[in-house]
Amino acid sequence: MNKLRLLSILVALLWTSSAARAQDEESFKVENLSPESQLAYDNEHHIFEWTRGVRIQYGDATLTADRVTLQELTGQVTAEGHVLLRRDKQLWSGDRIEYNFKTRQIQAAQFKIGAAPFYAAGVGLSLDQSNQVYTATDGYLTTDDSAEPALRIRAKQLKIVPGQYIEAHDAVLYHGTVPLMYFPYYKRNLYRHPNNWVLTPGYRSLYGPYLLTTYNWQVNDRFSAHVDLDYRQKRGFAGGPGVTYSLDRWGSGDLATYFTHDDKPGNDPAGKPIMDENRRWVYWTHQATIRTNLTAKIALREQSDPYVVRDFFETEYRKNIQPSSYLELNQLGSNFSLNVLAQPQINDFFETAERLPDVKLTGVRQQLGVSPFYYESESSVGYFRYRFSDGVTPGYEAFRADSFHQLLWPLNYFGWLNVTPRVGGRFTHYSEASGAGARTREEDRWVFNTGAEISTKASRTWTGVHNRFWEVDGLRHIIEPSINYVFVPSPNKLPPQLPQFDQQLDSFRLLPIDYPDYNAIDSIDSQNVMRLGLRNKLQTKRQGVVENLAHWALYSDWRLSPRPDQKTFADLYSDLDFKPRNWLTLTSETRYDIGNGRWNEANHYATFQPNYVWSYAIGHRYLRDQPIYGPLYGNNLITSRLTYRLNENYAFRMSHHFEARDGVMEEQYYTLYRDLRSWTTAITFRIRDNRSGPKDFTVAITFSLKAFPRFGLGTDRETPSLLLGG
Repeated sequence: MNKLRLLSILVALLWTSSAARAQDEESFKVENLSPESQLAYDNEHHIFEWTRGVRIQYGDATLTADRVTLQELTGQVTAEGHVLLRRDKQLWSGDRIEYNFKTRQIQAAQFKIGAAPFYAAGVGLSLDQSNQVYTATDGYLTTDDSAEPALRIRAKQLKIVPGQYIEAHDAVLYHGTVPLMYFPYYKRNLYRHPNNWVLTPGYRSLYGPYLLTTYNWQVNDRFSAHVDLDYRQKRGFAGGPGVTYSLDRWGSGDLATYFTHDDKPGNDPAGKPIMDENRRWVYWTHQATIRTNLTAKIALREQSDPYVVRDFFETEYRKNIQPSSYLELNQLGSNFSLNVLAQPQINDFFETAERLPDVKLTGVRQQLGVSPFYYESESSVGYFRYRFSDGVTPGYEAFRADSFHQLLWPLNYFGWLNVTPRVGGRFTHYSEASGAGARTREEDRWVFNTGAEISTKASRTWTGVHNRFWEVDGLRHIIEPSINYVFVPSPNKLPPQLPQFDQQLDSFRLLPIDYPDYNAIDSIDSQNVMRLGLRNKLQTKRQGVVENLAHWALYSDWRLSPRPDQKTFADLYSDLDFKPRNWLTLTSETRYDIGNGRWNEANHYATFQPNYVWSYAIGHRYLRDQPIYGPLYGNNLITSRLTYRLNENYAFRMSHHFEARDGVMEEQYYTLYRDLRSWTTAITFRIRDNRSGPKDFTVAITFSLKAFPRFGLGTDRETPSLLLGG
């Protein structure tokens, strides 16, 4: 290293250190971009001058240029040569820019700005500091992110208000070099989507040729609406209006409706025909903050049959196959929360535990005065009605009042061992159940619980460990063993003697064992169990940031007094996330049956993303063939996804779902993307094998305006059914 290079670094470090000492100012961070970068410092005038490439960061602003002159006290900078200025999600570029890091004033003879979804360029850029309005002359505005935009508006004068709007005077719309239209005045909001049509043409073997059409219009900043007008050759016409609104303090919401006279409704999963041809779907949600910490939520989901969403809104169906309707009020306090939940059965074909309503007061964990004890509670009262969906099984209803209280005593021994004993009790009153399915009398149940949680944490650091291939810059290992012991003697009333509203449901993961996390109130039974856990983290530094190289958790339950429906040892669970490289992520979730010596569940995934050209993900899901695990039992599924960028204009993605149990390729997706400058388009082909009946083929074309993308970043990758219009 030459002496001038060393002197440059030392002076820069001294200068940034002195700047950091000023508590009322943010600090400068300076990085030389080349071994040949040089620095000169004028001590008398406090002026720094860098040449041959430098990057300067101050707050949220980052400036990169070949040559930079900076006045230390004022923050004024003059940058020349390949200048890039990033600030507030905006990118300014030019050959010469004058900028003040402290006042944020900017001037440029020629410039380009990228403030997606709009881009602009011009000469004579200046900023009015009073209102943060930028003005420029002889510039253009475009939504085309190409260096040579095809469609743009060229104007004699531009006014830019970042994040709000752009104005153009004496403007001409150009396509290439061809003028198309003259605008004496043009204004464009940067946040409001213009009125537009969204079209998705396609073909599906269940529909025949189809065209899905939506017209969106923005009434004002608080109200927008849309109308769906769809046609499917085999199913007929369908559609309905919808609105999105904001009512200030009274909240905001969405309303969507969809109606169709279905010419060919098809069958349900059991193979029985869907009889009702007049099908509908109504979806309304509203959320409001009435006052500080008081919120209200409303969700109404009404549909004509269980499968109308499956047939016409596949993406929504995959999110929730049995949506509920409810009204919820929640008031938060400094050490409590009050929740009121009303949940009726709107759709009689969905099994529902109605809450009419359920009022719950939760006391968050809090210290009792200056004592070492902590207290938490949860009390609720409500009227409940259980309704079945088969139309045959009679329901039942009852009143329930429940109150749980618990004391905890956090202790620390030797500075590293945490022990938290606890003791609590619960009282629940049930009225005599009524209804054709009622089987229980008026009951009072008492539950006592106690236990303790023991945990510790230890770590060790190896600062001298470095490996370029594995991107390791030092290592730190953190280990966290824990034991959670829970003892609940048999309650005076067992679950079969009580009406079951909040009952325990089967789960693929271990359920909570202590209260109030275990919330199946009506299924509470005896427990004498220890949950054993061991967590390991292996961390390193990558690009100056601490990152988990590996995170591994092992946990299981040791039941000291198992009930007849339990084994002594629960399954052993293992969750592992391993990131050996920045571009490689490995994930493993397994569940091992200790008693029978076999795997009950195994999920493994690997994601490769070495560059922006291609990425690949492969996964395997195994679930042992046992009906107790629910409707998804018996999986041996292999999934894969490949994305490849062919060039600047084309990209390709494909994904597969292969069920190895019977050798069936359940689902295949193939998508070709095309960049059309201001637009993107995609053609998608999907094949499904449902094992019964002919294969389901679908092909569709989607368009999206870059300025206002139809799908969020990565959404179409995780939910490819969106590309088919569903």
